[in-house]
Amino acid sequence: MYLYENEYISKELESYIKEEKKLFDFFEHSFKGIKPKNYCGFLSINGKEKFIVPKIVTDDTHSLDLFIYMLMYAYDVKLSNEALAGYETQKHKLFEVFIRMFADGLLEEFKRGVFRQYMTMQENLKVLRGKYMFERNFQNFYHQNLYCEYDEFSMDNALNRFFLYAIRYFKRFSNYPNLSRCEQILDEVDYFNVDIRRLNIRFDRMNKRYEKSFEVAKMLLERLVPLTSTANRKSFSFLFDMAEVFEKFVGRLYQDIDATAQIQGQSTFGDLQLKPDIVTDTMIVDTKYKLVANREKLATQDKYQMFAYGVNFKQPHVMLLYPKHHVDVVDDLVLGEEENRVYLKMRSLDLGGEFEGGYDAYVDVMRKRVEELKNGL
Repeated sequence: MYLYENEYISKELESYIKEEKKLFDFFEHSFKGIKPKNYCGFLSINGKEKFIVPKIVTDDTHSLDLFIYMLMYAYDVKLSNEALAGYETQKHKLFEVFIRMFADGLLEEFKRGVFRQYMTMQENLKVLRGKYMFERNFQNFYHQNLYCEYDEFSMDNALNRFFLYAIRYFKRFSNYPNLSRCEQILDEVDYFNVDIRRLNIRFDRMNKRYEKSFEVAKMLLERLVPLTSTANRKSFSFLFDMAEVFEKFVGRLYQDIDATAQIQGQSTFGDLQLKPDIVTDTMIVDTKYKLVANREKLATQDKYQMFAYGVNFKQPHVMLLYPKHHVDVVDDLVLGEEENRVYLKMRSLDLGGEFEGGYDAYVDVMRKRVEELKNGL
C-alpha cells in the first residue's frame, strides 16, 4: 500500500494512527483528516506494509525506487552489485538494507581487530594487582582479599557497548546472520541499555575506522521505532525527514562536482551563528524542501536568511534550491543595496523523470542536473 506525503490517508489507517502516539510527530491531524508530513519511508503494522513516498513522480513504484536511491546516496550506503541486485526484488526491505550495511561493515572491522582501550577497573581480589586501595581495604569485609585498582586493555568499553546494544535491538526486526556473528565477537562486553540522546563517544586515530558503523547504527536507532498499539511486536516505523534527505542528497552531489564545496559550514559573526547547507567559491546554496513556485511564495524569513549569508560570508551570489513540483522554479531577486547587495536565485531540482538503469544511472543523471544548474548561473 502506498501513501503520499501531505496527502490524506484512508479512514481505516486513521484509526490506527490516532491510537499510536509514537506516530503523532510524523502525521498532521486536522478536521479534514490525517496526512503524513514531510516524512517518507516504511510502516509495518500487524504484518501489513505501507510505504510513504515523496511526490517525485506520479508512479508509485518508480517514486519508491527514486526515494530509495536518494537515501542510499544521501547516507552513503555502499552495497555490492550482488547485494543491490538482490535488494531490487525486495524493496519492502528498505530498513534491511541499512541493517545489512551496518552488520557487514562492522563485521569487516572486527576481522581487522576488535577495538580495545585501557579501562580503569576496581576489584576485590585474592592477590595484589595494580594499585592497593587503602581506604577501601580498611572496610573490606573479605579480609583475605585486597581492593585493587588497575588498568586493563579491554573490549568492554563504551563504543563496543553501544554496538552490542544496537545489534540486539536490530535483531528484533531482522534475522540477518551477520548480526549474530558480530554479537558473538562481543562476548566479553557487558550489555547495557543506551540512551542515544546522551551519547558521548569520541573518535580518534585508534577507533576512527569504526565511525561509519557508529553513524549508521545511530541513524537506524533514531528512525527504527517499535509501535506499541498492536499485538504484533514486530510492528514498527522507519521514516526519514525529507528536508534532511534532500539537504544531504544535494550536498553530496555538489561535493561530487565541485571540489570547493563545503557541506554544513558554520561560522560565527558576533552573536550571530550561520550554518548554510553548501558553501562554494562562487555560491552559497541553501536547500528548502518546500512547494514554492516564484518570489510571491518566498517566505520573508528565507529572504533575511539568504541576505545574512551573503553579507556575512562576503559572497554576493546565493541560491535557494527547491525540489521541482509540477513547475520549474526560476526567479532572481536583488536583496539589499550598494556594498550589501546580495543576488538571490531561486531554482528547482527535478528529482524524477524517465531514465534507463538503476541506482548508478540515477545518480549520474542527478549529477548532470546539478552541474547544469551550477554552470547556468
